[in-house]
Amino acid sequence: MTHTKLIVREPVAGSYFWALIESDAKGESVRDVETSEKDFDSYEAALAAGTRALKRLVEREHAH
Repeated sequence: MTHTKLIVREPVAGSYFWALIESDAKGESVRDVETSEKDFDSYEAALAAGTRALKRLVEREHAH
């Protein structure tokens, strides 16, 4: 069983990216499912965008 989690990374100070990470039952990262193509000025903005991406992913998975 796998799970998808949302994380926000700040590789450079003041530049935030979100990533959807697939993890196994133990919570270990398996692979990046989707990542932001652009950076955001704040953690909150990246988190909000990542949350929307996660919602779209869940909706796509439930449509099948």
